[in-house]
Amino acid sequence: MTERFDLAVVGAGILGLATALAGARQGLRVVVIDRDAQANGASVRNFGFVTVSGQESRVMWARARRSRDVWSEVAQAAGIPVLQSGLWVTARRPEAVAVMDAFMATDMAEGCSLLSPAEARRRCPQLRAPDLAAVMVSTLELRVESRHAIPRLAAWLTETHGVRFMRNTTVHAIEVPTLDTSSGRVRADRIAICPGDDFTGLYAERLRRFGLTRCKLQMLRLADPGFKLPASLMSDLGLGRYAGYAALEAAAPLKARLAAEQPDHLEHGVHLIVVQSADGSLVVGDSHQYAATPDPFGQEDVDALILEEFRAALGIAPPTILERWIGTYASAADKAAFIDAPAAAVRLAIVTSGAGASTGFAIGEEVVASLLNGRITT
Repeated sequence: MTERFDLAVVGAGILGLATALAGARQGLRVVVIDRDAQANGASVRNFGFVTVSGQESRVMWARARRSRDVWSEVAQAAGIPVLQSGLWVTARRPEAVAVMDAFMATDMAEGCSLLSPAEARRRCPQLRAPDLAAVMVSTLELRVESRHAIPRLAAWLTETHGVRFMRNTTVHAIEVPTLDTSSGRVRADRIAICPGDDFTGLYAERLRRFGLTRCKLQMLRLADPGFKLPASLMSDLGLGRYAGYAALEAAAPLKARLAAEQPDHLEHGVHLIVVQSADGSLVVGDSHQYAATPDPFGQEDVDALILEEFRAALGIAPPTILERWIGTYASAADKAAFIDAPAAAVRLAIVTSGAGASTGFAIGEEVVASLLNGRITT
């Protein structure tokens, strides 16, 4: 007889794992089905940076706050090292400082403060940008090594919560409660599909209505600079890109100046995030190129733009490049994430803004709550 589960999750990226955890915490028997042998997509190709400050106001910001709290619980329980806490956003232009001032007046600034250049250099003498105007410090963020954290999270779900994993398995079709897979039939009363950037598989006709495309990004790992960063780091370009800052009225002059002074960076969607790993190396990025099927090739000139912003923001020469890679994730022009209901006992969930690590745990809880109570959140 085919084993029956309370919840089947299709997709073992961060959103799938978050949904599995939410189901297990509700006492459901959960199976996770994934076509790959191990996590290989956006969930392990990113910074591992759980970002709260700068997320789009209201829903996404609240999701990030909740997800950050769950990450803290899970990291401790699952033995996932939190390598960095907090965020430093450096400003080199007065227009960037104005955005920080405006942000500090919002309710999203809880846990944030502003540092003068002198105080910032006292705390981190290696921050040598000569035109440093201010630093906004957030205490809310945390950072894990995603390529290690995601496999460890999956193992912990099995060890602690009894979640079953079916790897190397493709789901061909769904007719609740049956999932036809390449490994045989699976039966589940509720089904959550977290397909990442796979838009042509299950429920492709439903997904077409969301206007989805893919975003390609370029990432770098640099050698240990010889000092420890005080937190993850961002720069002026992030203030012009992240919706929680960029949507503020005060951001318009900054965006205009960035367009005049750094048009190549904006053309390639370059902004700066720098995080530090346990061995001291730096994960640095990134860029944004949108296409239905982005090419798999990295561009040297785009890497050069990322490193140019690194040099400007930190005031030091970039260390040696140790590693380069490409990531892709789902993107939509008018929404940061969505949950859809193609059937009463089925939910489709996709993060469409590159914020899966930052908001996935909260969205997973919403997916499970929707399956249990029949209501839909978007």
